Amino acid sequence: MKISKFLISLAGAIAILTISGYYYVFILGAPQLDPPQKQSYTGLKFQLATFNSQAMGAVRNYGVILPPGYNKNQQKRYPVIFLLHGGHDDARAYADKYAILDILHKLYQNGKLPPSIVITPDGNDNRGSSPLYDPDYFDGPNGKIGILIGLELVQVVKSRYRTLEKPQFWALGGLSSGGWGAFNIGLRYLNNFHILFSHSGYFTDNSGSQNSPQQIVQQLSPEDRKRLRVYLDAGLNDTNLLASTKAFNETLNKLGIGHVFYAFPGGHGLSGADVGWNYFHKHLKDSLSYVGEQFKKVNS
Repeated sequence: MKISKFLISLAGAIAILTISGYYYVFILGAPQLDPPQKQSYTGLKFQLATFNSQAMGAVRNYGVILPPGYNKNQQKRYPVIFLLHGGHDDARAYADKYAILDILHKLYQNGKLPPSIVITPDGNDNRGSSPLYDPDYFDGPNGKIGILIGLELVQVVKSRYRTLEKPQFWALGGLSSGGWGAFNIGLRYLNNFHILFSHSGYFTDNSGSQNSPQQIVQQLSPEDRKRLRVYLDAGLNDTNLLASTKAFNETLNKLGIGHVFYAFPGGHGLSGADVGWNYFHKHLKDSLSYVGEQFKKVNS
């Protein structure tokens, strides 16, 4: 009798843990247990905006962070940085999860990044956001996300904000599947973006070689290879993503494309100073510092 009650209690406990685990991962999206600490005031503001996308046949949103003093000098124009989110994220992810306002504030203060217009697109396709799959950062059966980000949103940003026009002043990057998306889209729109970056992303996709930067980059003209600037990093814990990034790094070396590559401790996960949201928070400082170096070179 006691054994029977124990087994019933054990089964109940397992059921509760299973339900709790399902809710934590698939409903809440597995939030970080020790997220990056945000400063109380940076002087920067994250705002959501919308536009009508013909490519997606819907009203879409994006986040925007304007640089300090944007409204004071009405003649000044600024570089632009697009940041693509990963799976189970949206346009708010960089502000809500990765404390991007703190990162930008510090980089502006120490002069590592010139004041820039930062855009965080909603990269989810017609399926919406789910932890069961990553966004389709390409034009396919689930929507034309490539055109949405690489062409439409670029035009919207240029029409609404005081941007510098040259693609040398435009950067496109992302984390995880957003890193793949940044290269899958960016390599097709080098007339809009000359600087691309990825944090623990990947460079081949199961949708086919047509959506694999590892293949696309090898088709670039010699002129485009000279213009392109690339930042790559991957977490040592992310074995498959690290291998994909290393392979892409080797391809860039063979093609003579200007780039940097780092393998850092940590990677994807739920808790730890070098894990999950903390990994991306920490190394966004590195990628955006690299972007700042490229912006400064254009002006030198």
